[in-house]
Amino acid sequence: MTVATESFGEELRARLRLKWLILRTAIEERLVYRADFAFSTLVRFLPIVTQIFLWSAIFQNDSARTMKGYNFGQMVSYYLLVMMARAFSSMPGLSTGIASSIADGSVRKYLIQPVDMLDHLFWHRVAHKLVYYVIAAGPFALVFWMCRAHLPGWPAWPVTAAFVASLLMSFAIGFLIEALIGLIAFWFLEVSSLIFIYMMLSYFLSGHMIPLELLSQWIPFVDYLPFRYLAYAPAAIMLGKIPQEQLPMELLVQAVWIAVLFILNRVAFQRGVQRYSSYGG
Repeated sequence: MTVATESFGEELRARLRLKWLILRTAIEERLVYRADFAFSTLVRFLPIVTQIFLWSAIFQNDSARTMKGYNFGQMVSYYLLVMMARAFSSMPGLSTGIASSIADGSVRKYLIQPVDMLDHLFWHRVAHKLVYYVIAAGPFALVFWMCRAHLPGWPAWPVTAAFVASLLMSFAIGFLIEALIGLIAFWFLEVSSLIFIYMMLSYFLSGHMIPLELLSQWIPFVDYLPFRYLAYAPAAIMLGKIPQEQLPMELLVQAVWIAVLFILNRVAFQRGVQRYSSYGG
């Protein structure tokens, strides 16, 4: 029993050292081109300015006017929070990177080395987000400060904790969805059209374009899709659009989606590798 425990402990430490090595190496890679990374980060803040001007025109500076429970200040707050959530859940290049590695055969390195592909890519994305938020902290603070008149006060700590948990889980959902799309390349040579369709659906169904309250009257099942948790859910939690007593269920459903998508990724990878190997890859 003692030998087995020691063996398990050594294996666990080896896995943790491997994850830390992947994370550290990925952070160093991101910092090599830090100027380009910083510029691309700043450019991503421009759309929020457009959104503020757009909704200002829609509300016509009428503070009393509301739209599905949102006044102008709440709408500005919503888009600021959605921008933060999308920074967590967006995975640029993940699907195309997986598809390319399958197409050119470089996926074989994950089959002959003791490194799990999905785990390796996950920690690469964690490094990407860490570097992104270190660089984006200043611009985020500036934008939120400039829009401070529209921001609500801090909610109760359970709401804030639920907001943080939802943000972290939005990262996992975004990663798993895009990884799953990339793994489809085991069966289809070209997945760019699927990626385009996903980006369009995500833009509408995640609440990135408009709050889901404005969309649910046309698409009643929108609240049951995983896209909801990419942008809308964290913002809605912070703004109190989801009652506090419903927050545990909201987070539980988000966790269930993570489990479902994780299983789908594992099944797709295992089945895909079998199919890939059958062709002599």
